[in-house]
Amino acid sequence: MKAAWFEKFGTPADTIIIGEQPKPIAGDGQVLVKLKTTGVNPSDVKKRIGAFPNLLDNGHIIPHSDGAGIIEAVGKGVPESRIGERVWVYQAQYARLLGTAAEYVAIDASRAATLPSNTSFEIGACLGIPAMTAHRVISSDGCVKGQTVLVTGGAGRVGYYAIQWAKLSGAKVITTASNPIDEASCIEAGADFVVNHRDVNWGDKVQEVNDGEKVDRVIDVEFGFNLPEVLKCIRTGGVIATYGNTQIKEPKLPFFQMMFMDLTIRMTIVYAMPESAKQHAIDDIYKRLAAGELKHRVTHILPFKQMAKSHELIEESGLRGSVVVDIEA
Repeated sequence: MKAAWFEKFGTPADTIIIGEQPKPIAGDGQVLVKLKTTGVNPSDVKKRIGAFPNLLDNGHIIPHSDGAGIIEAVGKGVPESRIGERVWVYQAQYARLLGTAAEYVAIDASRAATLPSNTSFEIGACLGIPAMTAHRVISSDGCVKGQTVLVTGGAGRVGYYAIQWAKLSGAKVITTASNPIDEASCIEAGADFVVNHRDVNWGDKVQEVNDGEKVDRVIDVEFGFNLPEVLKCIRTGGVIATYGNTQIKEPKLPFFQMMFMDLTIRMTIVYAMPESAKQHAIDDIYKRLAAGELKHRVTHILPFKQMAKSHELIEESGLRGSVVVDIEA
């Protein structure tokens, strides 16, 4: 099969190889998916750079966790009725060598979720990490109906979906953005108010636009960096649900201030989510996709030969939407 892989760490141009690899076979409990698209996420780029030094110890890596395609075969224990099913794939290159940057992937049947007929394979390749992470940070600590949710970096891949999950759940949503284009994206996603996180004391401004009230839940893309401002606008007993922390690697917590506020810190990564949470996300994603209730932003669709370019695009700091590679192009 056609595939892209890397055998060493480094830049996209120096590491990503395109060629032929053996076509996988569906093992027990697995499905074989003929992939139409593969989605590229920041975690894929970090792995290729060398974020996990022992990643290549057992062989080369076909990257990417997310993708979409059609089930071509099933292994023992999987109903044959799934053959021909349109699916989106997640967690393909987690604790495994072989991800979705290839014509085929054999994967546990639970990691191939039904893709509604009204949803393209390009969209399907964007659901695993962004949409599932966003679902988890919104729903992990109870219903947000009637609450006020702050989403920092609402124009980002996860933030854009988090705004939508919060609105669909009945919350008021305040988000942060730093320029008019990102602000417009947040409003498009459903945000009620947008505050510029480049402004001094933006945490106070969040409270101002919320009629002087503090927020119930914060969905945070930069936990350590944003914490001082978040503490200005979150209520006692509130929840900080974070999925990112790149600017300050090991933040220092004002422990007593946070303890006396009775705050909950929820840290989220798709791979470590409980299986029940993953299934909850899958069920809600299918429901909302089928009803046409989710918006998506795919900013680049590239042909397979430009796999290295797809990684370069993700590395660009200003990129907000998703990058998808068309396997068949």
